[in-house]
Amino acid sequence: MSLSRTCTNINIHCNLYLCPKLSGLKKTKQIYFVSDAHLGIPDYANSLKREKLLVEWLDMAKQDAEEIYLLGDIFDFWFEYKTVVPKGFVRLLGKIAEITDAGIPVHYFTGNHDMWAFGYFEKELGVKMYRQPQEREINGKQFYIAHGDGLGPKDYGYKFLKMIFSSPVCQRLFSWIHPGFGTGLALFFSRRSRMANGPKDEVFMGEEKERLIVYCREQLKKKPYNYFIFGHRHLPMDISIAKDARYINTGEWVSKFSYAVFDGEDLHLKYYNPDKGI
Repeated sequence: MSLSRTCTNINIHCNLYLCPKLSGLKKTKQIYFVSDAHLGIPDYANSLKREKLLVEWLDMAKQDAEEIYLLGDIFDFWFEYKTVVPKGFVRLLGKIAEITDAGIPVHYFTGNHDMWAFGYFEKELGVKMYRQPQEREINGKQFYIAHGDGLGPKDYGYKFLKMIFSSPVCQRLFSWIHPGFGTGLALFFSRRSRMANGPKDEVFMGEEKERLIVYCREQLKKKPYNYFIFGHRHLPMDISIAKDARYINTGEWVSKFSYAVFDGEDLHLKYYNPDKGI
């Protein structure tokens, strides 16, 4: 199998919590999925450039969107103090509010970099927040949707860290740190981790070793799904994992600018190219 064929044959999904069903998608409407913009790195100028591109994409998507799914790690670090939120990102936050004000639902799945959202997005932006995988039925197709971190076999070190990061006690202790120091400290370690693991994280390990693919196949033993949609992995993938079942990874918005769109009949993995209008 060629590399190009491999990259057009990958898919992902997550834990199971039932979302309200969407009975039907209008013929002229589409559902969009995007993840892993990691805004805030590597520096202000580059982050701002990607933020503006993401806002352009949202402007494009809102023209025919029935719903928009943000599948986590949109920010490289996000922690809401009681009366303080991270500085910056006003263009993106304003665009999301504009979209929800127009009546288009925006769903936000917290990732491993932005799990510390405690109500600001819901109250100020009108988004629907999820911390667990969700299941949807759309036009008779079964969807399994999540960010993807901590799913699948092994990876015990990260799962232990996630348990700590998700602890209300640890979150309360971190909230006592001054926002200027706490945010700077978190970004410092985030950048070190990405520099150390980035290249390794973007190498396809094969279907038998990709944790999310293994996870999807286990979920298929419990219930038939048509699409598993995840972020987190940073590799755009569309992989057939069983008859009528695909694993889709939306990739990232650091260099690839990939996303997925459901047109009512099929799910497509695409790359944003504003010069071509796609």
